[in-house]
Amino acid sequence: MTHTSKAKLKILADPEALAHYAADWLLAAATEKQGVFAVALSGGSTPRGLYERLAQAPYRDAFPWSRAHWFWGDERFVPPDDTSSNYRMVREALLSHVPVPKANIHAIPTEHMSAAAAASAYEAELRSFYGTGHLDPASPLFDVVFLGLGADGHTASLFPGSPELEEQSRWVGAVVGPGGDTRITLTYPALESARHAVFLVDGEQKKTILGRYWRGDSDLPAARFHPTGALCVFADVAAAGDTPS
Repeated sequence: MTHTSKAKLKILADPEALAHYAADWLLAAATEKQGVFAVALSGGSTPRGLYERLAQAPYRDAFPWSRAHWFWGDERFVPPDDTSSNYRMVREALLSHVPVPKANIHAIPTEHMSAAAAASAYEAELRSFYGTGHLDPASPLFDVVFLGLGADGHTASLFPGSPELEEQSRWVGAVVGPGGDTRITLTYPALESARHAVFLVDGEQKKTILGRYWRGDSDLPAARFHPTGALCVFADVAAAGDTPS
């Protein structure tokens, strides 16, 4: 089965148009959902445009911040003020500019404990938020999961060849990236427990890997991701190339 049979592709003119479309889409999803709205965020440069857009009018004034909860799909195991921290990026681009309750921000812990302990602590927080340790496909953990697509086909911090690709019981793991850096990542079971999952992809440098993903290349961790809910790819023209929409 190729991804063209299950994922919906939306092609936008450029990164700015992608950010605008994603912000409109997320606001609509949050507005339509009653009660708690849980989002797992992606790091990297592509989603930053979305976060900066959400921090501005009209989104800043219309978004239901009081009932939205923010999680991270992965994090580098660095202090929260480190320049490579995904939390720091989201804080600077979005969270410091909007009226989000502090209790609704669920950052991955990266200080005063080992990486393994941090993974366990974040998994415990996710389970507490969800209310049980068993994920029910009829009641997803997240309303929205945003994901990136790495040049090697990784998503979150699930890299080719990683033992975490086979994880079926734990929701969070500690991994070592290709560059030797330690990271904390949600595993497939947690990431796939989503009403909506969206890959945000831009730039010509992503055209080849997006083509492989769209053809369902199972060597790519991103192509092995199958959420319980709807799957979308929002890409700009440069990344989409001749990928069929």
